Amino acid sequence: MDAAQTARVYAEVAERAGKLLADFAQKHPPGVSAGVTDELGIAKAFMDLYGRMLTDPYALAAFSTNLAIDYMKLWQSSWMRMFGGEAQPVAAPGKGDNRFRDDEWQQSFVFDFIKQSYLITSRHVQDAVAGVGDLPEESKKKVTFFTRQYLDALAPSNFALTNPQVLRETLSSGGQNLLKGLDNLLGDLEKGGISMTDEKAFKLGGNVATTPGKVVFQNDLMQLIQYVPTTKSVSRTPLVIIPPWINKYYILDLREKNSFIKWAVDQGQTVFVISWVNPDAKLAAKGFDDYMKEGPLAALDAVEKATGEKKVNFIGYCLGGTLLGSTLAWLAAKGEDRVRSATFFVALLDFHQPGELGV
Repeated sequence: MDAAQTARVYAEVAERAGKLLADFAQKHPPGVSAGVTDELGIAKAFMDLYGRMLTDPYALAAFSTNLAIDYMKLWQSSWMRMFGGEAQPVAAPGKGDNRFRDDEWQQSFVFDFIKQSYLITSRHVQDAVAGVGDLPEESKKKVTFFTRQYLDALAPSNFALTNPQVLRETLSSGGQNLLKGLDNLLGDLEKGGISMTDEKAFKLGGNVATTPGKVVFQNDLMQLIQYVPTTKSVSRTPLVIIPPWINKYYILDLREKNSFIKWAVDQGQTVFVISWVNPDAKLAAKGFDDYMKEGPLAALDAVEKATGEKKVNFIGYCLGGTLLGSTLAWLAAKGEDRVRSATFFVALLDFHQPGELGV
């Protein structure tokens, strides 16, 4: 990228950034601030942690001492490497840790030092948190989870000046990669969400959701799609799939070669899938019971009307499985026998111990 192109990109980014800041200032006038709340109890959990740590000065001293010892080992190891000697690492990434795959993290003693410094500190901080006794179970789960998230965010691979891959690309592109990154950031801020992929790369019915079907029923919360059969004969009992309402209906029909829906149709199943509406303010009063009544229960009636079959085989995926479990309980309480089988894909039914989902 030549100087003229660089200047032009800088000017475009500066103009967009200025407009974004002006819009933000207009929406948030001086003197108006949002109230700080702790609905998740995170601050309370860390206050519990600090309180317990202060009552055990020996543990704090041991933490500082052990951290200092490992840093001394790292300094010795780095000095040996700097002068061409061999040295065993004091800390190494865990199996499956892809943050430090670039060769420079191992071959350059500078980046190796940065990497090991981070890993040593991260390990000792997490060990210190885990070693605090008499901490309420809920508080322990929260501080363990959020400490790990915070430490992961501080990884040197996340910062341009300490990531060898980013530095190489910056030098080779004349800084164009950083400008592109800033441009992407501004775009995400403008739309109020993080872009996970190129949203223009996919077309429904083209390269995603390619299994043929049509809408046979709809209400305020969903559309019911029936897929076109591909076999001479089909199973008598329809298959109804309930996806989570945080995903699109084609979560199981992304590509032809890995589409569960296409596979099921090719096995002779009569497949129906619920496609949840993307709710707006008009649906603010809708609750979980509405999703049950206007989702799987409404689908049962629509499927019976379309096929003449009163019973179905259900599949509930993720949150759709949780909804299916509630639907089965509701039907059982009403004495209605309308489900021949129910299959759950990665669905949580018992919320007493939800793991990190409960943090």
